[in-house]
Amino acid sequence: MASHAGLSPARWATFSLDQQILMIANEMNRAAKLMAPGDRGRLLSGYERTLQLTDLTVQVGRPALRRELLRWRDLVAALYVAAASDPIAHAAAFRALLLLTAEASKQLPLLRGG
Repeated sequence: MASHAGLSPARWATFSLDQQILMIANEMNRAAKLMAPGDRGRLLSGYERTLQLTDLTVQVGRPALRRELLRWRDLVAALYVAAASDPIAHAAAFRALLLLTAEASKQLPLLRGG
């Protein structure tokens, strides 16, 4: 998780919720390209970064979205501990993330199978 290790809650709180969700989505997008068995280590690192940013969002975010974010986090945690990559489950989790805010949902048509 070294990539975001220096990111403080105070710094993360300076971003809007839309920006936070889109930055988490960026990590999920990167991870989507790492589904081959030989990429497993890099995929897990991507999920670690995703979980770290999600945790920061929960920590500094609005209580109304907290429950949804924690439920969504469970989806990513399940992907992380799975024995093998699951592109279908990853895509479903990615779509669910983008549905959390109106701004992020504008990215849905850009996903494969939009």
